[in-house]
Amino acid sequence: MSKPLRTSGIVHDFKTFINRGSVVDVAVAFVMGATFKTVIDAVAGDGKNNQGILGGLVGAVFGGNRPNFNEKGLTLNGSFIPVGGLLTAVLNFLMVSTVMFFVIKAYGRFHRAKTDETTNELLASIRDELREQRKN
Repeated sequence: MSKPLRTSGIVHDFKTFINRGSVVDVAVAFVMGATFKTVIDAVAGDGKNNQGILGGLVGAVFGGNRPNFNEKGLTLNGSFIPVGGLLTAVLNFLMVSTVMFFVIKAYGRFHRAKTDETTNELLASIRDELREQRKN
């Protein structure tokens, strides 16, 4: 019989750190956020080539494509101040934040719709699990 492999101090500490729920939760949240970005880009656009559904609607209202003010600016004392880029960024932010607001609002409704288990139901399920463990 071979003895179980013991991990050294730093490897053991790292393994303990990684196995904490919070690190795994953050990793899952990061991946889900990156994936969810594609949904937001499809609705609100990515600020580059994809105008998204909202950008298409804004373009339909104002005519042409989604408004792009990047080339606009002020000339002051012979110096060009590109305020249009800021305006485009603010417009993109407002569209993305509007989509996020409605998504989070819908999630909140869905989350509230689920009924939580009562204390008696929770205690009964714990009792049942303990009975099952005793049988085995």
